[in-house]
Amino acid sequence: MRETVLRSIWSLAGVAVVTFTAHAVIPANPTTAGFAYLLMVLLIASTWGFVEALLASLAATLAYNFFFLPPVGTFTIADPQNWVALFSFLATALIASRLSVKAEQRARDAVERQRDVERLYSFSRAILLIGDAEPFPKQLARQLVEIFELDAALLFDRRTGEIYRAGPRDFEGIEDQLRDAALRGSTFSDAQHSRVITAVRLGSEPIASIALQGARMPDSVLQGIANLVAIGLERARAEDLAHQIEVARQSEQLRTTLIDAMAHELKTPLTSIKAATTSLLADLGQPLASRKELLTIADEEANHLREVIDDSIEMARLDTAHIDIHPELSRIEEMIAEVVASMQAELADRAVGVACGRDLPDVPLDRRLVKLALKQLLDNASKYAPPGTPLAVEACAADGCVRVEVIDQGGELPAHERQRIFERFYRSPSVQQIPGSGLGLSIASSIAKAHGGELTLTSDPGRTAFRMTFPAEGKGNQG
Repeated sequence: MRETVLRSIWSLAGVAVVTFTAHAVIPANPTTAGFAYLLMVLLIASTWGFVEALLASLAATLAYNFFFLPPVGTFTIADPQNWVALFSFLATALIASRLSVKAEQRARDAVERQRDVERLYSFSRAILLIGDAEPFPKQLARQLVEIFELDAALLFDRRTGEIYRAGPRDFEGIEDQLRDAALRGSTFSDAQHSRVITAVRLGSEPIASIALQGARMPDSVLQGIANLVAIGLERARAEDLAHQIEVARQSEQLRTTLIDAMAHELKTPLTSIKAATTSLLADLGQPLASRKELLTIADEEANHLREVIDDSIEMARLDTAHIDIHPELSRIEEMIAEVVASMQAELADRAVGVACGRDLPDVPLDRRLVKLALKQLLDNASKYAPPGTPLAVEACAADGCVRVEVIDQGGELPAHERQRIFERFYRSPSVQQIPGSGLGLSIASSIAKAHGGELTLTSDPGRTAFRMTFPAEGKGNQG
């Protein structure tokens, strides 16, 4: 109100300035004075608005009559033609100011519409760029607040029943209305608090609802926001479904791989056991030493067979996202020796050097899982290192951790493959001819992480090293 009063005073002051200039400073004829008043009224209309222009028009009409139409110095008009001129001037001033105000309003509306379109475009781009760091609806609500400069935004996802909030302020007591809007497809508005609640539809079916608080926006913009939210939620659901399908596919692939691997691993000990028992049954009168040797072979291969079955079961358990470990204080050098000894058949053509640092601390480890990880690393090294080249296993303590490295003399791995090599089922295109499932390194990495450690790779020409690190205090997922 105060601003309008000030503008009105400035408008009257403008009329006074034009009158003084045209009457005293530069004596002008009525025509020139009329154009000067008209120009001033148009300027006021385009700058401030119709109310100020109306006041200036009336004041200019009176001044024009008093100072420029005969008899000058009175509000009387002697010549009837001057009445026509006076009212023509007033009408022209009012119509022109009104048109100017409308043109300015249209310009402001056009700018506002452009701004709304730009915001909707920015919101659509933001939907495409949303990642998976937080729930998708929560990020949608945050983007709404940031892009449309809202005080608060709520998004109710009918599928999950969750309400996601964003913004510096919060809504209170509208949860029921929000759910009702999603169920009924209705809309609520509260002009007093600058709030609006509307349903989010996919086709004709409401799938969610949003509540916005802040600056008022046209219904078309609100509907555009609802449509984009619907598209975003549907996109997120499609991605979730694709992820579930991929997880199911990988689980099926894992089961198939495990069955194939298990069948292959079972053949060797079963063949040895069968050969030993067949030989015993064929000649029950063999010397005691010969029978003892055959029984020893059968017993060792039976133990090997049990280990293969246990390892396969553990590998199947690693198909879950969370791995429970059952740690016990263990000497890492003993575990390394046991793994190397158990793999003599696979490593027959290679020398395996073992170097363990002095005073290695006992570490809380799940012995079965860590031995399985070491087997995977040694098996990987024996497959991909040049034939006949030696392997090395080194262990040391540093920075409150125990580190175990499996080193071979293989070629340098390309930089772009060094991270992907730990992905499940990933195999380098350069080694497709070598049998393998692409699971070994993924399994070893999962086991290291379950203990609170990590598996890393360094690769240089002629030297590739996989390092497993385990915290000496134990920080894994204990079951």
